[in-house]
Amino acid sequence: MIKKFASLFLLGMIISSCGISKDIRDQRNLLSGTWTLNDIHYENNQGMFKAVVFNDANAICFEESNWFFRDNNSTGRYTIKQGSLCEGGDRFIRWSVVSNPANYSNQLQFKFIDEKRNDISGGLGYRLNIATLTENEMILKSNVMVDAKSVSIVYEFTKN
Repeated sequence: MIKKFASLFLLGMIISSCGISKDIRDQRNLLSGTWTLNDIHYENNQGMFKAVVFNDANAICFEESNWFFRDNNSTGRYTIKQGSLCEGGDRFIRWSVVSNPANYSNQLQFKFIDEKRNDISGGLGYRLNIATLTENEMILKSNVMVDAKSVSIVYEFTKN
């Protein structure tokens, strides 16, 4: 009887370790839906910065962009408005929320896919630290180096 109980307990532990944590599942649920990127700004350094974000477009092009996250299949997109400095249109992504043991927080990670959900980035992607995530607000941060000094790019979203 004890061997059966121990075997069932061990099997339960193995199965539960394969799933995602409740914290990550909750953040995935909060992320699901449509968001507007209202502002991009910089922290931890002085000066004027011009950044190409996600090897795609200038940071200013992302302001007022729409982001959509579908949690049932981990796909989504962001849409940039056409402008004189910006090539507008949809960019399709596959995303997830992952744990970052280095600073005990979670990160949003994504990579680019095509309309048929095929990887078009050679497996390369991006990770953004989740600083704030509520039902109505999301703040993501990414750290980059500028002249050997750390700069945080801060992305502020509101849910539609």
